[in-house]
Amino acid sequence: MQKSVAIYTDGSCLGNPGPGGYGAILVYNEHRKELSGGFRLTTNNRMELLAAITALESLKSPCQVDLTTDSQYVRLGIMQWLAGWKRNNWKTSQKQPVKNQDLWQRLDAAAVKHKVEWHWVKGHAGHPENERCDVLARSAAEAKPNTVDEAFEQSQK
Repeated sequence: MQKSVAIYTDGSCLGNPGPGGYGAILVYNEHRKELSGGFRLTTNNRMELLAAITALESLKSPCQVDLTTDSQYVRLGIMQWLAGWKRNNWKTSQKQPVKNQDLWQRLDAAAVKHKVEWHWVKGHAGHPENERCDVLARSAAEAKPNTVDEAFEQSQK
């Protein structure tokens, strides 16, 4: 039987683009783990994606996952848009390149290893785990991170 894990995620960006951070909480039975990280120049959507990616990649074996995000971009992307993007060689319905393709591919690879149920919660509405993830993400962004989001910075040249 697979382990059942609850994951909560959030991303933050000071400016957009600007310094950014992600936060994630993983809950398994009585165990709780918090993850966070920051980047010197990125976007909010990239940090939302990276929160989910980092959490899923941290799982050591296939799990039943309930993943809660306040990002409709992440939730709708993985549930509704991803299959079409892959079918259309990573082009949108308007024939434009998919933004953040590198992270969508990582999220797809991380999610396929698990049985993931995607949930949305309104941000800044008092959901305790979402509020904590927001603190983790903002703190990481505010800590003057120097980690480089290489794909994003290359796209800005």
